[in-house]
Amino acid sequence: MTGGWSRAGLVELAEILDAKGALIVAELGAALPFAAARMFVIRDVPEGEPRGIHAHRVCEQFLVCVRGSVKAMIDDGNRRTVVALDRPSLGLYMPALTWGTQYDYSEDAVLVVLASHPYDPKDYVHEYEEFLGLVG
Repeated sequence: MTGGWSRAGLVELAEILDAKGALIVAELGAALPFAAARMFVIRDVPEGEPRGIHAHRVCEQFLVCVRGSVKAMIDDGNRRTVVALDRPSLGLYMPALTWGTQYDYSEDAVLVVLASHPYDPKDYVHEYEEFLGLVG
């Protein structure tokens, strides 16, 4: 990831391989720009169903697909990018006010999301036009 923590982007996590298997490490505050206040797991997503489709006013997120694969679309109001999360050593940082949608989940996909804040329904922006007004 380039440009510091102000922009959404992919982050390579440290992966240690030896005869016992693989260990993937993400140091909070170093590899991740925030201390996680919440974690949730998304799995068993029906074929063709998207997830996300919103932004957060203040909450930051870090997404890692620990099994299978998923595509993630991120949008900062000026630029839209699609990335593939297809290995547990690759994470996606999404700062606040990043529109995000996850889709094209493989049948075995398991997506882990770390969030900087506890759940707050008032933090969600569900309308794209409202999002554009906030980042405008």
